[in-house]
Amino acid sequence: MSADARDAPLADLDERALVEACLANRPGAFDLVVDRHRRSVYQLCYRFVGNHEDASDRSQDVFLRAYRGLKNFRGQSSLATWLYRIGVNVCLNHVSVRSPAVEAIDAREFVDAGAESPSDRILRAERGARVRAAIAQLPPKQRAALVLRTYHEMSHQEIADVLGSSVGAVKANFFHALASLKRLLAGKDA
Repeated sequence: MSADARDAPLADLDERALVEACLANRPGAFDLVVDRHRRSVYQLCYRFVGNHEDASDRSQDVFLRAYRGLKNFRGQSSLATWLYRIGVNVCLNHVSVRSPAVEAIDAREFVDAGAESPSDRILRAERGARVRAAIAQLPPKQRAALVLRTYHEMSHQEIADVLGSSVGAVKANFFHALASLKRLLAGKDA
């Protein structure tokens, strides 16, 4: 690690220098990695497991594995992409062992509740629960492609990098996920 990076405030470090600071055991460096990526890792995990408790546990698993494996981070992708890859693997391992119990994220945090009637809120919540349940039924690779593309707005190339697959495979999985969702939800929103 360069002397400038050693003396610079952690918040001023770019990604590469922050990784170097972590590897040099600089106090607070990995805490900053967690702070910068905590929300996106949690959201990724939540989309896979469907409830707060499991998403929090999986997020902790992701950061624990990242901490232990940081020496293996080669920097060929961004740190966020590497963490997403760990997150997808952790979540796929978890959901293959156990089918997820789905609970709604507290909608009050994200939606202006005054803008819709109580009956509209109930209908939206019911539709959301049906969509989450349908997503939970998708095969793991389809679920991963759908979650990363739809909820995290990643490009097909970024998803391929996260999943370690080709862009063509990601596109096929996304297409099949949409077709499966349409089939699973057919006639339920009438």
